[in-house]
Amino acid sequence: MFLLRRYYSSVKRIAQIAVANKPGDTLQVQGWIKNVRRLKNNIFLDINDGSTSNKFQLVVPRTLDTQKLTAGSVVSAVGRVQLAPNGHYELHAENVQSIAEGHLQDGYPFSPKQQHAPEYVREHLHLRSRIDYIAAQMRIRHKAQKAIHDYMDELNFVQINTPILTTNDCEGAGEVFRVQPDSDQLLKQMSRPNVPVEESYFDQKAFLSVSGQLHLEAMSYGLGNTYTFAPAFRAENSKSPLHLAEFYMFEVELVYMEQLDALAAFIECTLKEITNRLHNSSASDLHFCQSKANASSDLTWLQAPWTIMSYDEALAIIVANRDKLKTPVGIDDGLSKEQELFLVAHCGAPVFVLNWPSQQKPFYMKVSRSDPQRVHALDLLMPSVGELCGGSLRESDAELLSKNPKLPKDLSWYVELRKFGGLPTGGFGMGFERYLQLLTGVKNIRDVIPFPRYPHSCKM
Repeated sequence: MFLLRRYYSSVKRIAQIAVANKPGDTLQVQGWIKNVRRLKNNIFLDINDGSTSNKFQLVVPRTLDTQKLTAGSVVSAVGRVQLAPNGHYELHAENVQSIAEGHLQDGYPFSPKQQHAPEYVREHLHLRSRIDYIAAQMRIRHKAQKAIHDYMDELNFVQINTPILTTNDCEGAGEVFRVQPDSDQLLKQMSRPNVPVEESYFDQKAFLSVSGQLHLEAMSYGLGNTYTFAPAFRAENSKSPLHLAEFYMFEVELVYMEQLDALAAFIECTLKEITNRLHNSSASDLHFCQSKANASSDLTWLQAPWTIMSYDEALAIIVANRDKLKTPVGIDDGLSKEQELFLVAHCGAPVFVLNWPSQQKPFYMKVSRSDPQRVHALDLLMPSVGELCGGSLRESDAELLSKNPKLPKDLSWYVELRKFGGLPTGGFGMGFERYLQLLTGVKNIRDVIPFPRYPHSCKM
């Protein structure tokens, strides 16, 4: 352990040098050479170690050994920190060691001095962390998750690791991936009477989870407020820049939640808080990604109060402005992305749309006692991405729930939760990748996740 601490304390990450060091300090850095400039007495190496979008300059004496250093190679250097004429720190290296050759001329797909289209970069998923804007997205992704976990922990929520394998389709839309062993021999060995062979592993059909919500509810009935941050899977035939087959969901369940506007207020407060924390921790990376995407860095929705309106009010606005919209208005079809973005622009702020027609929403949402054709559901609409969150009060009446024609037949346990000391709950889910798109302005959701999965593409 002593040797491990000594090693890691001797190597500085480039992002930390400006805040933790001063001129004259001796330190060690490691990273990839991004650019080489050779002068008469010195060689200037721009290196990057993945901790920041900024390159760090090494000033190296020109010798027979250092003359061989090329872009793409990995080096380790020890030297003294100095202040360069441009006001940035640089390292005057006393010792430089080549750790690995870059071999950029042997088929490396990215030219160091060339800008590559996102579509081209996506063709090389195993190497794209070397691209500056992808690396910045991954650092933002990490810090955003940390902000979520830290904030929820401060609110005394319990994180639940909801299962990826499940027997239910939470949303009831049929957009599930089926799971079974690939070995026919194994399935035959495990087969039982009256169980189809393809279901013999679990004795029933199993799927990749589309949501952890139902499992969160089960935990909340004993633990109180809970949340999960987990992958979700949707088998949709969509190549939209806002959809993935595999993505991450931040889902929250609150106990004793009986008012939809209180749930909306909690969502607004939570998103503003984690975004402000992310701004404080990752301002440089956020600005870098926003500039690469030609997006505004001014997130005005952080300061503005968000609008709350009923579904009927939202529909009335859309109907009154139908001449400005290309998509038709369908009472039974929900809102199109164009209509969602129009509502946000019309209100000049994010919009909560409350109290939806029951036929548009899943079985678990609480039916309005004053209007059985409505459920206490909400959608949060945001600039550029449209729907970001969906939430609702949960139906707490076991009798009403059991009579819902949409209730799947294998969810008797879900109804039973209400039988033994049931309590009112409510919650929401947020697509994490859409949230990152909202912050960074990145147009395609495939560029905010390390390894995107979508129709006709499951590489690596």
